Amino acid sequence: MYVDCGTLIDGAGEVIEDARLRVTDGEVAAIGPAEDVAADGERVDHSGEVVAPGFVDAHVHIQGLRTMDPTDWVLADDAACAARATVDCRRLLEAGFTSVRDVGSSVGLGLREAIEGGDVAGPRIYTSGRAISQTGGHGDAHFLPYEWTEGDGFGATTADGVAECRRTARRRLREGVDCLKIMTTGGVLSERDAPEHPQFTDEEIGALTQEAHRADVPVASHAQGTEGVVAALENGVDTIEHGFYLDERAIDLLQETDATLVPTLAIMARIVEAGDEHGVPDYGRRKAEKAYEAHVESVRRAHEAGVPIAAGTDFIGPPLVPHGDNALEMELLVEEIGLSPLEAVEAATGVAGRTLPDDVGALRPGARADLVALAADPRDDIGAVREVAAVYRRGERVVGGASDL
Repeated sequence: MYVDCGTLIDGAGEVIEDARLRVTDGEVAAIGPAEDVAADGERVDHSGEVVAPGFVDAHVHIQGLRTMDPTDWVLADDAACAARATVDCRRLLEAGFTSVRDVGSSVGLGLREAIEGGDVAGPRIYTSGRAISQTGGHGDAHFLPYEWTEGDGFGATTADGVAECRRTARRRLREGVDCLKIMTTGGVLSERDAPEHPQFTDEEIGALTQEAHRADVPVASHAQGTEGVVAALENGVDTIEHGFYLDERAIDLLQETDATLVPTLAIMARIVEAGDEHGVPDYGRRKAEKAYEAHVESVRRAHEAGVPIAAGTDFIGPPLVPHGDNALEMELLVEEIGLSPLEAVEAATGVAGRTLPDDVGALRPGARADLVALAADPRDDIGAVREVAAVYRRGERVVGGASDL
């Protein structure tokens, strides 16, 4: 098949008018001006629309949650969560998101299998399985008795000391994860720590990253405060999640290591705007409000320094942060950080694709033929990323026309 596009955004810095894209066996076979690409096979007409790579949310939790109360999260049943998460996966696909990086869930591995097997409609899921936290760290349920949380908890596993960190990383790799998720600082929605608190020692972080990299698996670090960001980067992590407090040293390290920053502005904005109406605990709202301005300023300075910024929402499913509304991150990158609309689209395509161990996010020969057709041009108004006319996975239409889900 081949796709005629009014405008084609390739996700890697190029925009082609009157473009054509040819697909063979689910991959991009050729791309360029229509006059340069042979019209072989069935024609798909998007000559009046803007075609871009399928969007990528580089930081989600595919967990099927429906409240913002961490106590409810701990009590949630995995079977019910998985069932609700299938609805979230469909909503993601309908919003143009053909790939997501799931960085902390207990049901992501099973959903990945169901989607790839064609049993459930949804985006490609690249998952870490449960995240890895130190005892008393961001991934620990601080409000529960210790004996209830030791080992595998809800969405995270606790590990302490180099040997236990290595063993836990190896367990994740044995499960077949696509990335490893670790916690090198406290956070907003963990009760008894704070974003500026560093977590894990250098030796523990090094053990986790060494095990992952030996298997060619990337490592994402929940890292909000400067010390935890620096420790993560100095010990080999590939992506920094959140980055609330970035000083010059942290930004220099992001550049030196060619790491990707995934700022997750969307969840912070929603907690600050309406967290009190949706059951976010008081301690979470206070920490979010304290950090928000510094967070925005840190991401602005990172962007100005040329650090790769990937779009990721940290959405988990409740009405405050629902899957399907993930385009909000692109809008905030424009409105709050100062990216151009085209840069924001690239943050959710080619740059987000940097975080994944697969060729998605940018349209080039050999890449997965995941596409979104937009009814309006996002270069004129970033809100156009919500005007989804059609979505394709592997070159097959999954949203739009007769193939609507």
